[in-house]
Amino acid sequence: MSIKLTTEDFKAKVFDYDANKEWKYEGDLPCLIDFYADWCGPCKMVGPVLDELSAEYEGKIHVYKIDTEKEQELAGAFGIQSIPSLLFVPMRGQPQMARGALPKAQLKSAIKDVLGVE
Repeated sequence: MSIKLTTEDFKAKVFDYDANKEWKYEGDLPCLIDFYADWCGPCKMVGPVLDELSAEYEGKIHVYKIDTEKEQELAGAFGIQSIPSLLFVPMRGQPQMARGALPKAQLKSAIKDVLGVE
């Protein structure tokens, strides 16, 4: 299952943007972060797919969810203007953002290409 993050969780597990100006991933596995809202139709379509991917890639990646309604500061820090927005965070290098409800095959492709996970 996807794990919901608060801003404090995000700073501890992903990136503390208050303490660091340069990107530095804090996690132990690559991650996929879903910026969503409960009222968003496309977000509701992506949610179950992300849960499936979380199970498929268990122990290889983390799948996190951030409620943009509750964590507005965090959404603002990443310039989230449309949801769903998905942030792919590799262990090394810069994260990459994808916008919109991507199909499962495209998500798996990004997990392989961006996160380097088969």
